[in-house]
Amino acid sequence: MDAEAVTIEKQNNILTSLRQEWFLLASLFTTILFLFFGGGWLADLSNPLWFTFVAVWLFSVILLSAFAIVRHAESLAIILGEPFGTLILTLSVIGVEVLMISAVMLTGKDNPTIARDTMFSVVMILLGGMTGVSLLLGALRHHEQTYNLQGANAYLALTIPLAVFGLVLPNYTTTTTEPTLSPFQSLFAILMSISIYTIFLGVQTSRHREYFISPDDTAAPENACEDPQLHGEHEVKSTGQHALFLVFYILPLVILAKQLAVPLEYGTRVLGAPETLSGFLVAILILSPEAMSAVRAAVRNELQRSVNILLGSVLATIGLTIPAVLTIGLIMGKTIILGLSTVNTILLLLLLALSTITFSNYRTNVLLGAVHLLLFLAYLMLMFES
Repeated sequence: MDAEAVTIEKQNNILTSLRQEWFLLASLFTTILFLFFGGGWLADLSNPLWFTFVAVWLFSVILLSAFAIVRHAESLAIILGEPFGTLILTLSVIGVEVLMISAVMLTGKDNPTIARDTMFSVVMILLGGMTGVSLLLGALRHHEQTYNLQGANAYLALTIPLAVFGLVLPNYTTTTTEPTLSPFQSLFAILMSISIYTIFLGVQTSRHREYFISPDDTAAPENACEDPQLHGEHEVKSTGQHALFLVFYILPLVILAKQLAVPLEYGTRVLGAPETLSGFLVAILILSPEAMSAVRAAVRNELQRSVNILLGSVLATIGLTIPAVLTIGLIMGKTIILGLSTVNTILLLLLLALSTITFSNYRTNVLLGAVHLLLFLAYLMLMFES
């Protein structure tokens, strides 16, 4: 093939990629519109039709952008193999979460509980609801499923102390009158969370990489994801191309998240909904595509990937969100309330205990999935009437 034919083929590939990523243009167009006109559009949301239109528009664009982010992250997962693939997927989604929480915190009226509510919702959705659905559907189709017990234990060994330190301990410290951490305690929590998560990344990607690969996988770890069908039907291109689109989809979400904070705050106030609903909706918005990836993996009898996604996301949420919001609080002088209510504290500790029992055996079954799902439903019920 001569040079001219190669050039034409590259141009055709670029045009094909741009056509496939048409929604990126829609996302950028929406971002530009709200950047210039959002202030006026969101100034008065008293008209129910206008409020619904704007809220649905923003929610849909952010949700579809999240699906595109996961699509490119999963394509990178196919190229890089486990556990790097799942790690990229997790960090991409949690990065979006941290950006959205930070944007909401810095927008509109002071909302000191949005980070706490979102983190707690993420834990309940992933460890409760999506773990339950994944184990339940996987067991119904494959009877029993296996995973690497050492990897699951590593996730939980870090998640439990970070969750208790960040979401429970602030209720019992005496240096502040509210369920918050003092500046010195905040600095310690920031350093502890970052240090522990950094050590974990070293264990996951280097020293004990085998902990996060399925025990049934006899192939070499670096070849574990060569088959594109392993993660569904993804058209795999170059690493650089997927990484570039990943960044392009993430950046507009920072601006759109700040715009979405306004109708979320308004709707919660007008409808008289519980304040925790805002954090729950943010968590649902961020986690939907990733949660679907975990469920699909379990149904395909790839429980190890499902465990990596679900437990890894919970750990990354707590390990990265807490230092991010505490840093914002220290720099901006904002109050960050982390301590959960008594009811939610009981739910959190119960779910962590249940997860420890669930992942104490290298085989899962339908009963374990059902119990996790029921606990999640109890969380939904108590959100509206506790």
